[in-house]
Amino acid sequence: MKRIIQIALWLISIGLVYLIYDSINAPIRFGKVKKERYTEVIERLKDIRDAQIAHRTVTGKFANDFNGLIQFVDTAKFTLTETRDSSYMEYDENFRIDMLREVKVIDTLGFVAVKDSLFKNSDRYKQLEIVPSAKEGSKFTMKADQIDKNGFKIAVFEARVPKDFILHDQPDYLLQQEKEHISVEEVNGADIVVGSLGEVSTNGNWPTIYDTPQDN
Repeated sequence: MKRIIQIALWLISIGLVYLIYDSINAPIRFGKVKKERYTEVIERLKDIRDAQIAHRTVTGKFANDFNGLIQFVDTAKFTLTETRDSSYMEYDENFRIDMLREVKVIDTLGFVAVKDSLFKNSDRYKQLEIVPSAKEGSKFTMKADQIDKNGFKIAVFEARVPKDFILHDQPDYLLQQEKEHISVEEVNGADIVVGSLGEVSTNGNWPTIYDTPQDN
């Protein structure tokens, strides 16, 4: 009986040591997983932003869905132009003399495919809707609209994904803390977002550390 009690105490001790060890290391593991996954997700959101800005440049508005945005990237072209100063003589009816007129002349130099300009030899734009490193089937939500600013209609867009999708397999208590956490060095809120439907902005809600090239 004494032997059994000793073994039981040893097992309890080992269990307590493991629980203490895990309580210390779980947040460390969570932080590492979070940073790796957030980095991938934010890079995808940057691709969405680049594609949307190109869409607005060519069409004057943002795309409202991923099918339209991907098709645009696949087929659209940027017009390459050059602006130069020029002048000419024109008869002025008021002064009744020829007067020099200065103008800006825009020359078309050629065209370049949007997908080559933004993505070079990569076809990752075909996966813009898919959330990397998330649970299977997770997709970004995206909307485009217009808002009124001082009497002008301004095109806006927003793409977002819940942190629940990205950290779906992590401890619930750490995920909840992450969604409630507020810091200038963290991605605040329950979602990772780029753009805004309420403000004229194409910024993301992530800190600048995610805009710094990461060492491999």
